[in-house]
Amino acid sequence: MAPNAAHSREMGIVMKYLIALLYASVSLPSFSQPLAVFRGDAQHSGIYQQLGVPLLHGIKWKFKTGGAVISTPAVIDGTAYFGSNDHYLYAVNLADGLQRWKFKTGSRVTSSPAVYNGAVFFASYDGNIYAVDAKSGEQRWKFASEGERRFMGRHLHGADPAGESMPDPFDFYLSSPAIDADTVYIGSGDGNVYALDAKSGTLRWKFRTGNVVHASPAIANGMVYIGSWDSYFYALDAKSGQERWRFKTGEDHEIANQVGIQSSALIADGTVYFGCRDSNLYALDAASGAKKWVYSNKGSWVISTPIAKEGTLYFATSDSALFNAVDAKSGALRYSLSFHHWPMFSSPAIAGRNLYIGSHAGTLMAIDLDKHSTAWTFSTDGANSNAAALTRKDGDPNYGAAFHDTFYDDLVMGVWKMLSVGAVLSSPVIERDVIYFGSADGNVYAIS
Repeated sequence: MAPNAAHSREMGIVMKYLIALLYASVSLPSFSQPLAVFRGDAQHSGIYQQLGVPLLHGIKWKFKTGGAVISTPAVIDGTAYFGSNDHYLYAVNLADGLQRWKFKTGSRVTSSPAVYNGAVFFASYDGNIYAVDAKSGEQRWKFASEGERRFMGRHLHGADPAGESMPDPFDFYLSSPAIDADTVYIGSGDGNVYALDAKSGTLRWKFRTGNVVHASPAIANGMVYIGSWDSYFYALDAKSGQERWRFKTGEDHEIANQVGIQSSALIADGTVYFGCRDSNLYALDAASGAKKWVYSNKGSWVISTPIAKEGTLYFATSDSALFNAVDAKSGALRYSLSFHHWPMFSSPAIAGRNLYIGSHAGTLMAIDLDKHSTAWTFSTDGANSNAAALTRKDGDPNYGAAFHDTFYDDLVMGVWKMLSVGAVLSSPVIERDVIYFGSADGNVYAIS
């Protein structure tokens, strides 16, 4: 029986749909490039579909650099890429920890690299943003910003001389690049957010904030989300750089302690979550910037990027050293764990039922999300060598052994004395059953 006209038209539509679907499935790989960025994706989700390390066996390998490793490794194609305070970016073989190559810059590399389309992108304190070949380490391009600097404040943290503006020794990180649609997005100490062509390094646009930008941009739905030390959080149009909205956080005109956004944002379920030095954790509507809720940490900074899973938002605090689990929709506290007042700047990662996070105590911890308790703790070489001299009997930091005066120079020296315990400011990255992270003791660790 011959089909009627209506049936023929219907079959024609179905065939066109199937052909289009087949074409899309065949063509997709040519547009898809391997990508490794800070926190795993452009939204900074921090969730890894990997086994992780439910039970800790020990060190697979460790790689020693010539300076503190604050950078978070980018792990892809059998290689870990990371920066060091010794001015180099390194490429290390995942299987055995052997160096593949290193690339020298003019200053410290505390930016966490991104890898895309065969290139590694990162920033250095020399004021440049680099793209180097992922296989050879040869420079592809270099973009010069208007110059890097740290956040500065008068009478900073109460240090003397009271009338002097001082660079903040806790401003450890440089912005880490996010990549979308062949564009590299990154903040700078010159106060700008940059959008650069990934292939050539050509400037597509820049957006000027009122102060240093060392947070890392997050991207979702054609928007770039990023905070600045000027106390504002911004949402920018990804194509044009035009401001869509901004949100005001707290200020501190006395000692510049409770001001500035050092935390990189998480985008999840239409909400932007980020921490602030004003001691708050904010949840904003991603489309409008309207405040959904705010969680006060009573004076303790939130530097690390929060993480969300199954309706719960997890985040860590600075000197109060709390690991908080709150309802993602309301901000209501579900539970809290305390870690002896050792600050946590490291951003957490989740694999399976464990969350992994680093501490200034020179440890990486696994937290069992079902039992609400620590599953295991790994200590760095720095902790094993130096923690005893800088830890009180009750387990809290012995700040008296590191800080002797209120003068600014003593503040700087004290900060680095405390980091000598192998502080983990780097964030853990999980690949199968191995965790990779850096330490202030100069090592990058692979533990399993």
